[in-house]
Amino acid sequence: MGAGVFWGALLILIGLALIIRFVFNVDFPVFKVLFAMFFIYIGLRILFGSFGFFRFETGPDDVFFSEREFYEPENNKEYNVVFGQGNFDFTNVDLSRGTVNIKIGTVFGGAKVKIDRDMPVRIIADAVFSGAELPDGSTAVFGTSSYQSETYKPDSVHLKIKLDVVFGGVQVIRE
Repeated sequence: MGAGVFWGALLILIGLALIIRFVFNVDFPVFKVLFAMFFIYIGLRILFGSFGFFRFETGPDDVFFSEREFYEPENNKEYNVVFGQGNFDFTNVDLSRGTVNIKIGTVFGGAKVKIDRDMPVRIIADAVFSGAELPDGSTAVFGTSSYQSETYKPDSVHLKIKLDVVFGGVQVIRE
């Protein structure tokens, strides 16, 4: 997800807050609404990159207003879930070629991640006004939380998952 999605979501929220505050006043502040629309536009540009009139470009690893399932991730892959549901089955990850790094960003959506009970795994979850439930029962709502499986050793191959959640929910399940 990175800083771009965070700042994009923040600018959208600032813009929506300005619209809600000023539109429902008795005195309709046109300039202030235009100013709020500018924030929303900038937020959408940052969030989605190439932005046209009702045209959002997404990649094969993005979920936008839909639901998708992902299996067998590649190393250094980044997945994004925005206003949708992403189901990730990482129970058959091949660690024979080394450590596998995965990044999952969730904004106003949900993600469910399945991992193998015996696989060495390290998970770092950053949450902002959301819920990231890790396999040991710990939850990140605002801040950072981490999880390491019993078989995890820092100097050996493992699955590393980085979760960024903004106004959404992520659940990691061991199977």
